[in-house]
Amino acid sequence: MRQGAMKPYYLFSPWTRIFHWVMVICTFILFLTGLYIGNPFFLGTQGIEPTFAVNHVLSMEMIRYIHFIAGYVLIISFIPRIYGFIINPGDRLLPKPWTKLYWTGIMDTQMHYMFMRGKHRPYLRNSLARSGYLAVYLMFLIEAITGLAMYYMIEPNRFLAKVFGPFNNWLVNEYTVHIIHHFVAWCIILFVIVHVYMAIRADFTEKGGEISAMFSGVKYMEEEPDDLDDIRKDNLKTKIE
Repeated sequence: MRQGAMKPYYLFSPWTRIFHWVMVICTFILFLTGLYIGNPFFLGTQGIEPTFAVNHVLSMEMIRYIHFIAGYVLIISFIPRIYGFIINPGDRLLPKPWTKLYWTGIMDTQMHYMFMRGKHRPYLRNSLARSGYLAVYLMFLIEAITGLAMYYMIEPNRFLAKVFGPFNNWLVNEYTVHIIHHFVAWCIILFVIVHVYMAIRADFTEKGGEISAMFSGVKYMEEEPDDLDDIRKDNLKTKIE
């Protein structure tokens, strides 16, 4: 960062930052335990099945328990994310496809990422990023619905089984629900890989604090962002004391 050249913008509330890191941890746990549940890879003493592995420390029951706990924590973590959305304009940077800025931003950032332009216009959140985050939220919604639909079939008479159970029929059958759950999980991991790459790349090329913003809430811009009007309210601080 060049001293005196970058202007700070307080963007993300603590609620969204907390949600982000809880989501990171839960996604990591859910993916690893989900792989084990779908295809147990335990290779222990001959004659010991994954169901009873390592004195139940790596038993299927324990792995499923960890998977379900992480799933519930992730679902509950959307409460502070929604709260942040309500109280802080910087947490509301979702795509607005009805605006000209959205489409010009899409073209601008695509040209840059395809190495057809040296840089893109300054954005607090560019259109591609906004669209990507909305897409991953929708994928988490699909994972929650399909996961709960399978989980509550253990006790079909429970209230939540009656709420989520019908999805097993609406989506053909429980096996199809399982396939959807598995496929979307891989899509989320693909998003994570691209997201981490793009965040690191942005920090090196734009020096705007893309990664540190998820700790401090602050991004740095050399020029006034094109999308500043989206969050131009009292709690947008353009000068950090």
